[in-house]
This record gives sequence, C-alpha cells and structure tokens, in this order.
Amino acid sequence: MIDEEKNKPAEDKAAASDPETPPVDGEDIETLEPEEEIELELSETETLEARLKRAHKEVDELKDKVLRALAENENIRRRGSREREDASKYAISNFARDLLSVADNLGRALDALPENAKEDKNLGSFVEGVELTGRELVTVFEKHGIKEVKPHGDTFDHNLHQAMFEVEDADKPHGTVTEVMQIGYTLGNRLLRPAMVGVTKRPKPPEEPKAEEPEAEEATDAEAENESNPNAN
Repeated sequence: MIDEEKNKPAEDKAAASDPETPPVDGEDIETLEPEEEIELELSETETLEARLKRAHKEVDELKDKVLRALAENENIRRRGSREREDASKYAISNFARDLLSVADNLGRALDALPENAKEDKNLGSFVEGVELTGRELVTVFEKHGIKEVKPHGDTFDHNLHQAMFEVEDADKPHGTVTEVMQIGYTLGNRLLRPAMVGVTKRPKPPEEPKAEEPEAEEATDAEAENESNPNAN
C-alpha cells in the first residue's frame, strides 16, 4: 500500500503533463481561437496607444501651462523692478518742480540788472553772488538728473516746447525756435516743464494785384426809354 501512495504523485504529474488528459471535474478551461487571440491583442494595443496619446497630450498641456506661468512671473518681476526704479528716480518730481521757480527768480534778478552792474562797486559782489547761486543750483539739478531745455535755434518739438507766438521769417526754416521766453526742464525721460518759445513761420506770399476791369455802363430803364424816344421830352 505504501508503494501505491508513492507511485500516485508520479501518475498525477504524468496526467497533468499529458495534453490529452481530460480536465478535472468542476474545472472549466476556456480556450480561444487564434483569430480571437489576435483581435484581443490588437484591442489591447489600441487601448495602450490611446492612453499614451492622452498622456502625451496632458503632458503638453501641463508644459504649456508651466511655461505661461513662468513667463507671467517674469513679466511681473520686470514690471515690479521697473516701477521701483521709476519710483526711486522720479520721487523728487514735485520737489524739483517747486524749485524751478527759484531758478526762474534768480534769472529774472540778473536780467533786471543793468549791463554794467558788475563794474559797479556796490552791485558787483551782488551780481557775482546771484550768478554763483544760479550755477550751484544748476549743478545740483544735474546731479539729480534735472536738465535745462534751452531750444534757441532748434526745431520746435511739441514734446519739449510750448509755442507762445509765431514770427514770419523767410531766412529760417519753418518751425525754428527764435526766442525762449521761459526755460524748460526735464527729469530723466520725463518733462517737468515745457520751454515757452516763439517759432518762425513762412511768410505769406505777396498777393498779386488784380487786373482792373473796365466798368460796364449800365443804362437805366429811363435812359433806355429816352434813347428809344429822343423826342419824348
């Protein structure tokens, strides 16, 4: 009996390895035809390809979103940096604009003095002091980026100049600044105050004299009637 039990596993292995061995009761073995197996493999391949395409599309969309977000952050950073620079550069705009009247008054004080004021013992030191103060003020202005606009002889620029009057001048090009009534100032790339100027314009061509036309003799009804009836009177 012991020999039978020993030989039984060997027989079971042989039966499992034999393809013709019938299936064990209670077990259903499903077999597929070759064509069905090919169709199943193709459907699985198509499903994988569809998933791969969808994954690539999602990756591209996410990549585009990331690039857009990076570009937006870079624009915000640059805009913030530029605004900080402008705030630092143009913070003194109002203060500088208020100082322009001081420079104007120094210029008016010098213009009001006679030409020989420097030669006068009493006025000489005063004139030198006013001129020195004016030069020092201009130096301080330039140190902080404030520059004068003196466009005498330049072409009129509406971005920097304000035309107060026009003068006919045939010797100079049209729009040439001939007189500066008030100096302008700029702060960096911004205009603090336009220069008030006078500009040239082309003179009008002389009008040609009109040819004199002979006066037409108009006869009144009475004269016409008298001419037609000379014996009426």
